Amino acid sequence: MRRLWMSLLVVPVIAVAGATAASASPSAPAARVMPAARMGPAARMGPAATARALQPGMSGAAVKTLQRRLAALKYYPGSIDGRFGTNTLEAVWAFEEVQGLPAHDYVTSAMQRALAHPRAPKVLVPHGGANRVEVSLSREVLVLYHNNQVELISHVSTGGDYYYCSNGGCAYAVTPTGNYRTVVFLPGWVTVPLGEMYNPVFFIGTAFAIHGDTDVPLAPVSHGCVRIPMDIAAFFHKLVTVPGEPVYIR
Repeated sequence: MRRLWMSLLVVPVIAVAGATAASASPSAPAARVMPAARMGPAARMGPAATARALQPGMSGAAVKTLQRRLAALKYYPGSIDGRFGTNTLEAVWAFEEVQGLPAHDYVTSAMQRALAHPRAPKVLVPHGGANRVEVSLSREVLVLYHNNQVELISHVSTGGDYYYCSNGGCAYAVTPTGNYRTVVFLPGWVTVPLGEMYNPVFFIGTAFAIHGDTDVPLAPVSHGCVRIPMDIAAFFHKLVTVPGEPVYIR
C-alpha cells in the first residue's frame, strides 16, 4: 500500500509531516437478507436484490442498475458494467454519507429506499461561487459544483486527529477548515520525504492537497490532506480550475 504525506505549515515554524497509508478498508461482510420494499423504478435493484444484498464481487443486471442510478446522481461508480468492484463500493459509501446513513460494505435496504428519494448534498457555502469544491469533514464527502450544479460527489478520508512525530517535528493530524483556492497540480505519483500522493491538487501552498491514494477508508486517517479514490483522482484535476478554484473545508 502506498503512503500518504502532507506538510503542516505552522507559523513561525514549518513542520513537515507524512504518514504511511492506513490499513485497507474492512472486507465486505457476508450477504444479508433484505426485506422487500416498494420503490420507484429508479431505485429498484431487481429480483436478486430482494433476496441478497448487493456487495463487492457480485455482478449482473441489479448491479448495473445500481451503478446507473449512482452515476445519474453524480456519484462515480466506475464503468457501468454490472460488476460490483471498489469503485462502486466507494460510490455506495459516498451516497450513504450524504444521506446520513451508516456506511456499509454492501447495499442496505435503507440505502435502496433512499435511492428512490435521495437528498442532495448539504450546501456548505451557499454563496461560495458557481464553481467550487466543498469538503465536509463531518460526513467525509467532497462535492464539486459547476455553475452551481453538482458535478461530482466523492467519498474522502481526511485528517485522523491523532498525534504523530516525524523528522520535521510532532503535530496533530488535522485537515484545516477554511476558505482556500487551488494552487498547483502535479501529475502522477509525487514522491515526498514521507510518502507518495497521486495527482495532487494543492490548496495550501505545496503542503495540503486533494489527491489520490490507494487506501481511502471510511475512517479519517490522513495527516491532513484530503484523500480521494484513485479512479476519481485520475480525472479530478480536469474538472477544476488550477490555479484559482475555491476550496471550502468545513
